[in-house]
Amino acid sequence: MSNPIVIWGAGAIGGTLGAAFIRAGHDVIFVDNAADHVAAINENGLRIEGPIFEDTVTAKAFLPEDLEGTYERIFLCVKAHHTEAASYALVNHLASDGYVVSAQNGLNERVIAPIVGIHRVIGCFVNFGADYLKPGVVHYSGHGAVVVGELDGKLTERIETIYAMLRQFEPRAVLTDNIWGYLWGKLIYGALLFGTALTNDSIADVLANSKYRPVLTRLALEVGKVAGANNVVPEAFDGFDPTAFAPTAASSETTRSFDEMVAHNRKSLKSHSGIWRDLAVRKRKTEVDAQVLPVVEIGHSLGIPTPLAAKVIAMIHEIEDGKRPLDLANLDELARDVA
Repeated sequence: MSNPIVIWGAGAIGGTLGAAFIRAGHDVIFVDNAADHVAAINENGLRIEGPIFEDTVTAKAFLPEDLEGTYERIFLCVKAHHTEAASYALVNHLASDGYVVSAQNGLNERVIAPIVGIHRVIGCFVNFGADYLKPGVVHYSGHGAVVVGELDGKLTERIETIYAMLRQFEPRAVLTDNIWGYLWGKLIYGALLFGTALTNDSIADVLANSKYRPVLTRLALEVGKVAGANNVVPEAFDGFDPTAFAPTAASSETTRSFDEMVAHNRKSLKSHSGIWRDLAVRKRKTEVDAQVLPVVEIGHSLGIPTPLAAKVIAMIHEIEDGKRPLDLANLDELARDVA
């Protein structure tokens, strides 16, 4: 077994985390399925740009099929819809007493666990701003929540070790006994981000627009109801307060949370979500089927209707297929069609 930290997925999240770990003195190996990105890292290092820190770090990078050896610590940082394939690719490289930290968006721990064993999965939640720019270059654009916890909420030696590592990246990182609360909280917030990604406007501009706050509130409420039915208590972060989107929430509380989310997003140089970037810049599939669709499916199994979430999924697919433009009119249609 080798001791380096393996970053599986060296894009926005993985590249930023890996570079920070290297700067803190850790040995890091990058694994990514983009051959040009792997080649660039090996030839010139990984360049991190942005206002938080700028540096070029040196590390070995591999395509998944070229990696050899077994490792104790693997941070899985791929897009949610690539989780299953990546889990099957990494499982033979994971030490018997090792673990996978799911630094992703969505409920990916549910996908990883059956493949590597639930005892080898660590829950992780990240909300910092970062973008993959080009092979060998990642932009780290803004601070955001970083949370880690055992899936069963227990305090263990390994979770304290991981927490200490993450604090080297984000000093305000949180160690929680309610990681599922943060993961579901991010799903609620993520639904809002998918709503903003139906347009070409920035995250902050859409969330600040009073015309669209009612439909976005209803969208968040749908996801929150499914979380509640699963006996999950969603957690707050970066201005997002799940209690402000509960059925009993006062309008003033909802307004306050919207305003705080706007303030947080205005501080970041990442004006648009990674979802929007996938649609508008990289012209590729988004994580909608891995993030929003499970909410619809779980809701259906519990008898909880989620028409807004289902409509958002359909709209995102139409944008992915070039059948729908990015436009604020999409939010008007969303509100009208499910009224």
